[in-house]
Amino acid sequence: MNASSRSTPEKPRSGRPLSGWLVLDKPPGLGSTQGVSAVKRALRQGGYAKTKVGHGGTLDPLAEGVLPVALGEATKLAGRMLDARKIYRFTLRFGVETDTLDAEGAVIATSDRRPALAEVEAVLARFTGVIAQVPPAYSALKVDGQRAYDLARAGKAVALAAREVTIDRLAICRAEAAMPGGPIDHVTLEAEVSKGTYIRSLVRDIAQALGTCGHVTFLRRIKAGPFTESQSISLDKLEEAAKGQRLEHLLLPLEAGLDDIPALHLDQTGAQAVRQGRVLSGMPHPSGLYLAKLGTVPVALMEIADGTARVVRGFNCPDVAE
Repeated sequence: MNASSRSTPEKPRSGRPLSGWLVLDKPPGLGSTQGVSAVKRALRQGGYAKTKVGHGGTLDPLAEGVLPVALGEATKLAGRMLDARKIYRFTLRFGVETDTLDAEGAVIATSDRRPALAEVEAVLARFTGVIAQVPPAYSALKVDGQRAYDLARAGKAVALAAREVTIDRLAICRAEAAMPGGPIDHVTLEAEVSKGTYIRSLVRDIAQALGTCGHVTFLRRIKAGPFTESQSISLDKLEEAAKGQRLEHLLLPLEAGLDDIPALHLDQTGAQAVRQGRVLSGMPHPSGLYLAKLGTVPVALMEIADGTARVVRGFNCPDVAE
């Protein structure tokens, strides 16, 4: 399935909520929940039916970039986005560490040491593959029932355990030095990472491995699962479309969030059985996860094992646009 192609889902002429994905280009300073609120507001402004809305993975307020927002039946797939690979582009400033590990925090350490470009290139291999990473104190993880960032803001010590994360790719995009050929003050990197990876922690650890300290000055998510920045829209474009009642033209289809899942085509009888939650037997397909469809309409996410297909998640999509 090609997540890059936009569909034109049905407009809710009879009060039917929209279903699909809006990919926001979230600006810095805006939280993920605020991004969802912006979509809800746009739906209200456009006179659309009340629609369930959720995001497919938190993006820090400091960060900008790809924030997939699920509407209607697509919210049933939002949880899958939490496990999806992400790609980030970010800038590390050497010589200053802050308590939040980003530009908004208070300075807690400084260093005169600046690494050479060759040193930065050499150290990246140590942070590629499966690595152990201690999350930042300023994170949403819970410690004894409280958010770590709440404890940190209250001046309390926060001890978080190291966890395993996977960094599939880590490469230098650009390096800046005070003098040509001299030590590096800033380096911009691109990383493809697994669920649970903290870029701020990665920056801290890279700087420490180079005998200095550092923090993040720029952070942009350029891909989340199948969704890329080329598909993203600004808040201004979202509001403009809402005023013109054209939000449906910005939607990606529900199945855009399942670009790696093969389709299982059903006839009317099979689709009815699946909608009733019944098991389909004698399936000749290899075992695995499938998107069951009736024509072009998603019916359910199904798991096939040894020729038997069971419903994992059903979708309430109309067979014909109203």
